[in-house]
Amino acid sequence: MSNELIPNLPPIDQVGFVVENLQQSVKMYEALFGKFRVWDPTSIEEAQYRGELASCTLHIATSQNGSLEIELIQAVSGRSPHMEAAKRDKFGMHHVRYRIKEIEDYIRAAKSSGYEVIWYKQWDEVTKFGYLERAGDPLIIEFLEMP
Repeated sequence: MSNELIPNLPPIDQVGFVVENLQQSVKMYEALFGKFRVWDPTSIEEAQYRGELASCTLHIATSQNGSLEIELIQAVSGRSPHMEAAKRDKFGMHHVRYRIKEIEDYIRAAKSSGYEVIWYKQWDEVTKFGYLERAGDPLIIEFLEMP
């Protein structure tokens, strides 16, 4: 595992938690993070997941805590890093997100630090996300390119 710095990373703008029960988690964490907005279940169709196209449904709630967004994610169905964590009973802090420009440049830099892309989706020409992990590190990083 390399400890090389990924150049020009902006501040973390989101911390994501995988939870077993979204409604219970919202009630539990509102005292710490403030009021949550609970989104309708979100379907992500045909993302690249570990080298294959996969779809999933996630139930998400978000809370803004200063400049940091807190995201609670309950994996409902399909294949995603969140479902993988839930199947292993790995609930809790899951990923940190960086909003960036030029996602491919950041992915290349992260790869030189030992990260590999495990989940990637290009929604349109200007909106893309990638989840990256590295061996021996339980924390996933997310890059989000979005105007």
